[in-house]
Amino acid sequence: MCQRFSIAAELPEVQDYFQIDRVMTYYKVRYNINPTQSTPIVLQQNGERILDEFRWGFIPYWGKDAVNADLRNVHGNPSYRKIVDKQRCVIPCSGFYYWRKEGKKSYPVRVVLKNQGMFGLAGLYEIWRDAHGEPLRTYTLVMTEANPLIEEFESRMPAMLSPEDIPQWLDEGTSSLDALHPILRPHSADEMHAYAVTPMIDVYGHDTDECIQEMDLKRAWVKR
Repeated sequence: MCQRFSIAAELPEVQDYFQIDRVMTYYKVRYNINPTQSTPIVLQQNGERILDEFRWGFIPYWGKDAVNADLRNVHGNPSYRKIVDKQRCVIPCSGFYYWRKEGKKSYPVRVVLKNQGMFGLAGLYEIWRDAHGEPLRTYTLVMTEANPLIEEFESRMPAMLSPEDIPQWLDEGTSSLDALHPILRPHSADEMHAYAVTPMIDVYGHDTDECIQEMDLKRAWVKR
């Protein structure tokens, strides 16, 4: 399961890459995003690309995995199917985190594109109502099969959308899951790279550029 990621890009770069028409939230660079935190996501509404802020993690009555969504289970879940059909989004990202284990020790790694570029993750969003009727805007990451690099950590990885596939994923007129499956393929491992980072990424709320700096392994090892 992917439980941490970063978006280390300034707003103009995000607006240009995702062709944003309207920014509806205060934007800031995030180096260590954790579940339950609010982050910028890209929506398409009435033909406009919107950058808005949603909370990472569904609060579902129908499923146990609120942070990551596995589309293999959607056919048996009518509630899930409705969200896939109508409520898709893209999450700006520049890297996600895993722990590399060797024996009784491990160290955190950040997985990025070799060109250090930004990319979009396929997501689903939902707007829930709390006990007082107030809206709670949430999203989850869509997972696909892991490529050979990510297989070291888990069997699934976030679905990384190419710039060419983003319009189809956001298209309000596309509701066929069969049409969307081909764009949720694993990203090429040859274009990705993993490097050691500070163990501080495991601290909820620690969100500085230290999190994305490559670290000497002698300092990165911890017992887990």
